[in-house]
Amino acid sequence: MKLIIGLGNPGKQYEYTRHNIGFEIIDALADKWNAPLTNSKFNGMYATVHRPEGKVILLKPLTYMNLSGECVRPLMDYFDIDVEDIIVIYDDLDLETGKLRLRQKGSAGGHNGIKSLIQHLGTQQFNRIRVGVDRPPAGMKVADYVLAKFSKEDGPIVADAITKSVAAVERSLTKPFIDVMNEFN
Repeated sequence: MKLIIGLGNPGKQYEYTRHNIGFEIIDALADKWNAPLTNSKFNGMYATVHRPEGKVILLKPLTYMNLSGECVRPLMDYFDIDVEDIIVIYDDLDLETGKLRLRQKGSAGGHNGIKSLIQHLGTQQFNRIRVGVDRPPAGMKVADYVLAKFSKEDGPIVADAITKSVAAVERSLTKPFIDVMNEFN
C-alpha cells in the first residue's frame, strides 16, 4: 500500500495559495482517479484507491501545516504503511515557481510541515516531491508570501507543475522512486 500526502492548510482562505500546492496535487490525483477524499481519520481527509498497481491512499492532513506529522504518523500506523511507501508533496521556496525536485531524504530546510513529519516519523528518509514557489519579493514576509495566491502569470506554470507531479506519483507506483527522480528532476 502507498500513501501519497499533500501538505497544506484547511479552509477556504488558504485555497490556491503557494503553501497549499500539495493539497492541489492531491485534488488533481483524486479527480483523475475519480476518488473524492470523503473519508476522515486522525484529523485528515483521505481516499483509498484500488489501482492495478495496488492500493493507494491519498491524504490531506487537516492539522494545519505545522502539525502535519500529528495526522500522518497515526494514519501510517493504522494502515500499517512503511515510511518507504510514502510520498510527501509540498511547496519549496528554494526552487523557482513550477520547478520540481524529487528526493528520497533530506532536512526540513525551514519547512515546518516537513519538520513536523521528521519529528513524528523519526527519520528524514522519506520520498518527497518539492514544488517550487520561489522566494518572496524584497520586503515581503515569508508567511505572507506563502499564504498568498499565485500570480495570474504563474497560473500556466503552476498548472504544468501539478500535471508533472501527478505523472511522477503515477510513475512511482510502477517504478522505484530513484528512477522517477532521474526522470523528473
